[in-house]
Amino acid sequence: MAWDRGRRRGAGAFAWQQGRRQRTERLQSTFGNEYDRTVERSGDRRQAESELEERRARVERLQLHEIPPEQRQRLQTAWTESQARFVDEPDTAIDDAERLVDEAMKARGYPVGDDFDRRYDDLSVEYAHVLDNYRRARDVSVARNEGGDVTTEDLRTAMVCYRDLFTELLNTSEGPPAMRDSRRTA
Repeated sequence: MAWDRGRRRGAGAFAWQQGRRQRTERLQSTFGNEYDRTVERSGDRRQAESELEERRARVERLQLHEIPPEQRQRLQTAWTESQARFVDEPDTAIDDAERLVDEAMKARGYPVGDDFDRRYDDLSVEYAHVLDNYRRARDVSVARNEGGDVTTEDLRTAMVCYRDLFTELLNTSEGPPAMRDSRRTA
């Protein structure tokens, strides 16, 4: 009888460990590099995973939706104009790009405020694959606004990085990337 209890405890521990491993794998798959960044910043894998789960739960409570076609077209036209403006007015084009990313986020249903880290965290749930670019673009914008040494090449890179996220936000005909991936495997 004691042997049977020990075996059941061992099976329970194995199941618990397996569940933890599956959770880790799911979070790594969903968040990509952001998983590693969060673990490194936190210094504790369990705490980082809890934070990522909280982000996912918060975003699930948002009422995200597709951008209506006419608004999507308006945003795309504004982006094209901003990109064309880059040659003569790179600073203005970068300001426009940042504003258009915010408009696209808002049009999708994301809260848009002054807290970049919160926007970043929210986007990490569905758009982790382009977030390194978003942070890079934002860093260039901040450096430029603070009078830092920013080259035209830095501005060009920021424009391309903003475009990556902007394009993802607009191209949602099948839902966010994570939803598209789950539909393909379902």
